[in-house]
Amino acid sequence: MTGARITAIGSYVPARRLTNQDLEQMVDTNDEWIVQRTGIRERRISRADEYTSDLCAAAVRDMMKRYGKSVQDVDMVLVATSTPDFSFPSVASIVQNTLGIPLTAGAIDLSTACAGFVYALHTAHALVSSGLHHKVLVIGADTLSKITDYTDRSTCILFGDGAGAVLVESGGAQDDFMGFNLGSDGSGAQHVYRTGLAEKVNGVELSGTGLLVQNGREVFKWAVRTVPQGVQQVLKNAGAELAEVDWFIPHSANLRMIEPICERLNYPLEQALYSLEAFGNTSAASIPLALDLGIREGKVRSGQQVLLYGFGAGLTHAGQLVRLSLDPQVAEPAPL
Repeated sequence: MTGARITAIGSYVPARRLTNQDLEQMVDTNDEWIVQRTGIRERRISRADEYTSDLCAAAVRDMMKRYGKSVQDVDMVLVATSTPDFSFPSVASIVQNTLGIPLTAGAIDLSTACAGFVYALHTAHALVSSGLHHKVLVIGADTLSKITDYTDRSTCILFGDGAGAVLVESGGAQDDFMGFNLGSDGSGAQHVYRTGLAEKVNGVELSGTGLLVQNGREVFKWAVRTVPQGVQQVLKNAGAELAEVDWFIPHSANLRMIEPICERLNYPLEQALYSLEAFGNTSAASIPLALDLGIREGKVRSGQQVLLYGFGAGLTHAGQLVRLSLDPQVAEPAPL
């Protein structure tokens, strides 16, 4: 096996801001209520003609500019998303064409909702460490605003749009991917869904609106129970201790979920990074956005250990402990 490392990162969010004050004009809610229950203050909303593939391409361009990277030798594109432009073709194929990535590169979309980025990262590691691929582009992106019910105050306050991208490349003898844990509990599939061809899941009749439906209370209970156990399994698989982890980056679903997860782990909340305050819940984009915010702010540095943990619809979850050894940036990032 060969080593693999994350060499570069980029991110993108749409220009339009949807603040809590804006939502006060749309549904029966207010800023204080939203902040107290979620920690979210605003989120970004894509234009009517701006889709997930557009966000992906913009995040990759940000990465290329900041790290002086080319995608002309990328041999696989992995996009984690729940909001593809189309059922098919894949977002990955559109991104490949948009960015001029060689026709010999593979292109795959992964659908594991808010756990998607970590699943895609795990897949990239497997492809590179096996020697089958040498440079994999991994993107987590969603345009959840396009499937959000803005008459439902319990969900519309949560979601926003964004994208984050990383390169996973052959790293010689050193493997920066230290340990992982994956899991799924399909018995809870009815708790977060968007209708498709089937009308029932687990015998439960679905609301056929085509918009996102979530039982927040059930997802909360499952995540607070499951994620701490999953984190401990990541550490066990890596032969590492939680005290050695410099930064914990859980999926930015809701600050009130992150707080009890950290409490159960006895991990300092100030060492948990999240992107929800300014961007809301961006599903597959939330973890790379939080990681990149940490890098932009000078908190996260090469040589540090970062534990990523995604969780969401499925019910799926995925964790990865990574030692960061990013290439030096050659250009300052543009403000988000």
